[in-house]
Amino acid sequence: MLKIQEIREIIKLIDQSGIEEFKYKTEEGEIKLKKGGAFTAVSAAPSAPEVTQQAPVAPAAPAAPAAPAVAEQKEEPAAQKEAPAAAAEPEEGLEEVKSPMVGTFYESPSPDAPAFVRPGDKVKPASVVCIVEAMKLFNEIEAEMSGEIVKVLVEDGQLVEYGQPLFLVKPE
Repeated sequence: MLKIQEIREIIKLIDQSGIEEFKYKTEEGEIKLKKGGAFTAVSAAPSAPEVTQQAPVAPAAPAAPAAPAVAEQKEEPAAQKEAPAAAAEPEEGLEEVKSPMVGTFYESPSPDAPAFVRPGDKVKPASVVCIVEAMKLFNEIEAEMSGEIVKVLVEDGQLVEYGQPLFLVKPE
């Protein structure tokens, strides 16, 4: 992860440039900076290092560690993140169970155990429907509604985003 001094230098460069939003991902986590006071440091599941920007950064000597990475622009991941959300629009009368965090989706408590729920299963608000692992913590996700599981929208072991639909439920 970046050191505080490196983050401060990046903030100064962004403040002096026309960049509105800056995102930096490493295996240890992710840093997002937005003009207007928003700063987020989020640790996530390991992913390939990635930096995105909206406008070019003027060269500066103090921020040498971030400068090579800033030159890489990747627009594909943003498009890939939007596509699953658009494809998973709920059918009329169905509710979504969404991921409350970024992490890895697991349909069962262990690899040799059966899935928590399958299509056709009835759930109640406190029913555990899956696990999302984030930073080595296994978080049980509850249905938060009564109904019948209609469809599982993600694969076991798939990385999920905050707010991504996981299941479609026909409410009772």
